[in-house]
Amino acid sequence: MYGAFDRIAYRHSVFKVETVGDCYVAVAGLPEPTHDHGVVACRFARDCLKKVKDVTLKLEVSLGPDTSELELRIGIHR
Repeated sequence: MYGAFDRIAYRHSVFKVETVGDCYVAVAGLPEPTHDHGVVACRFARDCLKKVKDVTLKLEVSLGPDTSELELRIGIHR
């Protein structure tokens, strides 16, 4: 999953800070400041949510219905 998030971050010019356990920490507008960093962060989050949904649907088919309970929590701070 983190590899997919890395590719999404690259597409949106989002900087991955680190992963801590199951937490993926990223920032928009750094290291190069941008005027639309909030919008970029939201688009990145939206695409990550879409990816998690796609992956859980595929896992549900191969591993069973319990995998559809996987969720993604997103926090956006200014």
